[in-house]
Amino acid sequence: MVDFLAENNLCGQAVLRIISCGNAIIAELLRLSEFIPGVFRLKDKADQQKYGDIIFDFSYFKGPETCEGKLEAKPELLDLDEEFRENNIEILTRFYLAFQSVHKYIVDLNRYLDDLNEGIYIQQTLETVLLNEDGKQLLCEALYLYGVMLLVIDQKIEGEVRERMLVSYYRYSAARSSADSNLDDICKLLRSTGYSSQPGAKRPPNYPESYFSRVPISETFISMVIGRLRSDDIYNQVSAYPLPEHRSTALATQAAMLYVILYFDPSILHTQQAKMREIVDKYFPDNWVISIYMGITVNLAEAWEPYKAAKTALNYTLDLSNVKEQASRYAAVTERVHTQVQQFLKEGCLREELVLDNIPKLLNCLRDCNVAIRWLMLHTADTACDPNNKRLRQIKDQILTDSRYNPRILFQLLLDTAQFEFILKEMFKQMLSEKQTKWENYKKEGSERMTELADVFSGVKPLTRVEKNENLQAWFREISKQIMSLNYDDSTAAGRKTVQLIQALEEVQEFHQLETNLQVCQFLADTRKFLHQMIRTINIKEEVLITMQIVGDLSYAWQLIDSFTSIMQESIRVSPSMVTKLRATFLKLASALDLPLLRINQANSPDLLSVSQYYSGELVSYVRKVLQIIPESMFTSLLKIIKLQTHDIIEVPTRLDKDKLRDYAQLGPRYEVDPKQLLEDGIRKELVKRVALALHRGLIFNPRAKPSELMPKLKEMAATMDGFHRSFEYIQDYVNIYGLKIWQEEVSRIINYNVEQECNNFLRTKIQDWQSIYQSTHIPIPKFTPVDESVTFIGRLCREILRITDPKITCYIDQMNTWYDIKTHQEVTNSRLFSEIQDTLGTFGLNGLDRLLCFMIVKELQNFLSMFQKNIWRDRTVQDTLKTLMNAVSPLKGIIANSNKVYSTAIAKTQKIWTAYLDSIMKVGQMQILRRQITNELNYSCRFDSKHLAAALENLNKAILADIEAHYQNPSLPYPKEDNTLLYEITAYLEAAGIHNPLNKVRITFQCLVQFHLFYFVNMCCFGFFFGAGVVCKRPADQIDWLPLVLGLLTLLKQFHSRYTEQFLALIGQFIRSTMEQCTSQKIPEMPADVVGALMFLEDYIRYTKLPRKVRENSMSPVSRTHLGAHPKARWFGSIVLCT
Repeated sequence: MVDFLAENNLCGQAVLRIISCGNAIIAELLRLSEFIPGVFRLKDKADQQKYGDIIFDFSYFKGPETCEGKLEAKPELLDLDEEFRENNIEILTRFYLAFQSVHKYIVDLNRYLDDLNEGIYIQQTLETVLLNEDGKQLLCEALYLYGVMLLVIDQKIEGEVRERMLVSYYRYSAARSSADSNLDDICKLLRSTGYSSQPGAKRPPNYPESYFSRVPISETFISMVIGRLRSDDIYNQVSAYPLPEHRSTALATQAAMLYVILYFDPSILHTQQAKMREIVDKYFPDNWVISIYMGITVNLAEAWEPYKAAKTALNYTLDLSNVKEQASRYAAVTERVHTQVQQFLKEGCLREELVLDNIPKLLNCLRDCNVAIRWLMLHTADTACDPNNKRLRQIKDQILTDSRYNPRILFQLLLDTAQFEFILKEMFKQMLSEKQTKWENYKKEGSERMTELADVFSGVKPLTRVEKNENLQAWFREISKQIMSLNYDDSTAAGRKTVQLIQALEEVQEFHQLETNLQVCQFLADTRKFLHQMIRTINIKEEVLITMQIVGDLSYAWQLIDSFTSIMQESIRVSPSMVTKLRATFLKLASALDLPLLRINQANSPDLLSVSQYYSGELVSYVRKVLQIIPESMFTSLLKIIKLQTHDIIEVPTRLDKDKLRDYAQLGPRYEVDPKQLLEDGIRKELVKRVALALHRGLIFNPRAKPSELMPKLKEMAATMDGFHRSFEYIQDYVNIYGLKIWQEEVSRIINYNVEQECNNFLRTKIQDWQSIYQSTHIPIPKFTPVDESVTFIGRLCREILRITDPKITCYIDQMNTWYDIKTHQEVTNSRLFSEIQDTLGTFGLNGLDRLLCFMIVKELQNFLSMFQKNIWRDRTVQDTLKTLMNAVSPLKGIIANSNKVYSTAIAKTQKIWTAYLDSIMKVGQMQILRRQITNELNYSCRFDSKHLAAALENLNKAILADIEAHYQNPSLPYPKEDNTLLYEITAYLEAAGIHNPLNKVRITFQCLVQFHLFYFVNMCCFGFFFGAGVVCKRPADQIDWLPLVLGLLTLLKQFHSRYTEQFLALIGQFIRSTMEQCTSQKIPEMPADVVGALMFLEDYIRYTKLPRKVRENSMSPVSRTHLGAHPKARWFGSIVLCT
């Protein structure tokens, strides 16, 4: 008969593929359960208020039109809904595909069963498949895995969360309109069961059998599978556990499968007492806590409480006398086997000869150890006992008392067993690899001894003093030939013949009285020894390794092992050599990966890599967690170093008198710390945790504090960061790491991640943690609860700077790079602020602050333009005013007659709406001033710290710009293609080095805004133009800082086509000309403040945009310059007005 798992056996391959998919689906569900967006839980009041109206459960399907109508009635909800869709559709799709896979799995399994019944697979029926050894394993696994999927979904992804995610996916995806979509079936299968995994939660009625019955499965199939599991040892595990007291452990995998599958036929649990008694007697006579899949544990006393037959059958097992008996037995076993294992682990005990002679004894010891560890770990686990259940608590207390349970002793037994097992496996692997070579060597040595002995009795060797004996000579030669004829491949015959040869050599020594000759006796003894070694070697079987692999299974502890983490870490802290035994324990735990990967590998599924990466990644994460105690210990020492470096040790000056050298050596404090060799990843993780915490705590500001806490806290934070940096530099040689490299990489990652999270507030499509290039699974950057409107410390820092430099309360003097309080005229801050930020957060911090300010500027510009579109376009009065003014000012090169009246009328009709726009423009200007300061600081530090980099970047930038200009003049010359990242990459370098002009960036794009430039000009006139430092206004109460206003207007103009700027400047020029014309004709001696302000604006605009001077000349025209020159008060204006 063809092997059921053979590639040409379609029946076997079909069910194998189904099971392979099942294991992959469970891995995907476990993986996704760690990435459930918290918003779908709606636990926070903030989430409920914000998203409660756009996230629905299955009640949505009762009236989808009503729900959608409520959303459409509120534009802000529609906008929020669209933003939510953009941010979550990717993860929702991933979850939906996983849910769909679960439904597809059971559909495929039912189809396979139908095909079996209809005879699609020739000569195969359900009965014949269940008679096949591999067939019955696969069919049992197929149903069992489906049950595990449902349990995993309900444990890891709450029912309400599933419903909300499915409804959101339905609303946001095209599946709702797809004719072949099975979304309805998926929703029916995965609707909420009412189950909660929270401790103390009440179990829903008829759970989980009603959940398991949502998709009908053949009752005959379920009954036959349960029958096989009840009667057979389907995995032949009993052979690995020959002792009767180990039978429940041998059948543990099968017991877990039976537990899950019984829920598909709950009548057995409820009423069929005989079957349940049989099941309990076979599988659960001495245990009641089981692991069903990769460490997911279940306490049968609690799980079977609602089922009469199951509960009755289990009562004997749970009887306190039986509990006491089992606990006492395992206490005695633990004490006995632990002594044995420690004896075996003594240096020099596990030699090859001892191992080969005592294989049964060693295996029995391994079995006893693993069985005892399994029973104690499962039955003393906190997760297996509901503290609110009195009976379970009583049983657990009984176990803890009678087993004399001590977690440290159990952990030590686990360590020693793992080490013992590891050594034995390595020895057997080596012996198996050398088996044939050694056997052939022993055979050759034995044959040569017999040949030499034959030569002794030939008489040709006179020094042997042995008389010639032709019979013995011939006999020994024959024995030599017999030894050489032994065949390694026929181990059975070779072993039998070897035993006969040993007996013959013993007899020849006895019958021929050869004992008198010591040399001959030695030859015979050596030959018998080699023959014995051949027997030992030929008996080294791979089955021993397989048995050790089966016995050493630790998959049940995949989750329980975490309860021993603190003990592991404390052991490492006390004795670092403990890591050696932990290595063996982790390798033992890695054997758990065989369970989900076996069938995937047999099916040659492409899912093998993904599933193995998930489980191995989980194991590696746990290993990292345990070993994190090493860098934690190091950082405890590092804190002492920081204290020494920052407080006790004085920094050595550049020049030092020889007689003071001893004072600066400070030998006492320098050698108090003795750093050790540590793990780099652990060091990085601990560094990230501590630096992130220091930044979070150190940069929290009180907005009511006067003066501001900004500078003191920055200085304090700079000292802390410098202490970390110098201490890292101090220890790097001791621990053999690149301290500066680690410091720069991790600090930059922390800052960039926090900037990214802060910028998420300004993005519709958020960057989730799992999408971030800065976040890491192994070295995670911690997230902290926000203390104000900012998400991170970088946001708090930025908003504190904006608060203290607010144009409403401060005045910025550009020539001094200083902000002054507008009332007290006291200095608030200056450019030193940004040097302090550079000292605290470095280049990455300044660059991140600049990036955050860019997002804020974009937000303000968008607010301004949305207000403009909303108010101006809908205000008929303003529209008519602007049209009238447009007619009056045309052409722009001309002079307006009676200009005062024209401008006053327009100003009067539009002045009331200007206040709404002023704040946005001033904020933009304020942030642009800050960005200019940041750019200057970055450029200065780059030139000072890395002058070659600065020079290289400047030259490269000039070369690229020259090439681009040459290309536009001659398109045949080369130009970077769209897929070329050069321009993008060089821009990042230039911005980091401060080689750019923040005022020249275009950040938003909008459609053409008719009359925008005219509106802009009119409102410039509304609040007047300012003279000097920008604190003189038409009304004293309206004090507005000049430079933020100019830079804000400049930035806003920069976002539009250059023609808007040209028209705007032409309007200002026309305003100056017309006003001066009217003043001259009316012989007004004073030059209007508006004209002075307009001229100053032109000057500042040209200076900050670095435009040529002719731009101002073009806007003024010779006529206006003549009029200005003729004005009595124009002379003092001098160079500002008349320079060309």
